[in-house]
Amino acid sequence: MASVQLDGISRRFGKSAATAKRAFDGIENISFTVPDGQFWVLVGPSGCGKSTILRTIAGLETATSGNLYIGKTLVNQVPARQRDVAMVFQNYALYPHMSVAENIAFGLTMRQVDAKTIQERVETVAHMLDIAHLVDRKPRQLSGGQQQRVALGRAIARQPQVFLLDEPLSNLDAQLRDGTRAELKLLHQRVGITTIYVTHDQVEAMTLADQIVVIDRGTIQQIGAPQTIYDRPVNRMVATFLGNPPMNVLPVTFTGAGFQLGEQSIPLPPRLKPQYAPGARFDLGIRPESIQVSREAGQLRAEVRVVEPLGREVLVRVVLPGEPQGFQPSLNVQIRPQLNLQVRDQIFLTLDLEQMFLFDPATGTRIYPIL
Repeated sequence: MASVQLDGISRRFGKSAATAKRAFDGIENISFTVPDGQFWVLVGPSGCGKSTILRTIAGLETATSGNLYIGKTLVNQVPARQRDVAMVFQNYALYPHMSVAENIAFGLTMRQVDAKTIQERVETVAHMLDIAHLVDRKPRQLSGGQQQRVALGRAIARQPQVFLLDEPLSNLDAQLRDGTRAELKLLHQRVGITTIYVTHDQVEAMTLADQIVVIDRGTIQQIGAPQTIYDRPVNRMVATFLGNPPMNVLPVTFTGAGFQLGEQSIPLPPRLKPQYAPGARFDLGIRPESIQVSREAGQLRAEVRVVEPLGREVLVRVVLPGEPQGFQPSLNVQIRPQLNLQVRDQIFLTLDLEQMFLFDPATGTRIYPIL
């Protein structure tokens, strides 16, 4: 096992690789270190560059600039086959003409490991992943979840220094994905190999990671423990990306005594001193679970537009009375099923102002609570 260190890694494509002027087309100045044995998750929207980072670590892409270390070894010029990493792809990349056992053994066979060792590792891995009864089958005879386990088994059998997983659960149905996610976490606890996992699913990121790296448009937005990033996002992008349902973001104007939102106002949070000039504009962030709903009274009047029952809770989309030109701010709120709200019900919302965020509308940087 080994740590993985990226020091100012950039990867640009096309003409921009040879020019100083850069449009987003890859990754830029990526720096972080994954300690030996930890499970880190790279998360961000599709096309943000997270898979490019993973492929650069694997040696399938060549960094335009920066240094990459696996353990203490600089691997910039080391070919992929010599980096001692194992990568699991989104499509599993199994050989259709080979059996499960042959697929698991493939990496060992290519390295000319002796037959006895290969057999022992295949049997051990197959039992570990509960696919021992499938070793004689071909990939086409397996379900998506079983194929995913075979791909993982091939990586584990190699006993690499680093696992690289590129959205390995995205092809599975929701229930199987949840179960396999738990198995992945248990598997990492058992084998303890340094793992870097790429996903656009923030639930996977929150549940699997020791540390999360949030990426957008090829740059790192924030690195931290899952709960830390959720509780203290550094900007609007991170705040709205992590959380299901996402954080509500509303355009407001500071009045001196509070914030104007459409035709209504929100009082000043007790901890927030009136340090801004009246008329200053902000994006106000509040998570759905930080909003209380009442039929009698509250800070804001609202009308129910969409009701989504989820079992133990209900997700409700509401709109607030708008400005004369028709602007209607909307929010997601989570409520108890017992409230029994219906579309077009008139309700009141009370925001937990201790859980409120303010972001700069232009840059998205968090202004309050102060970083």
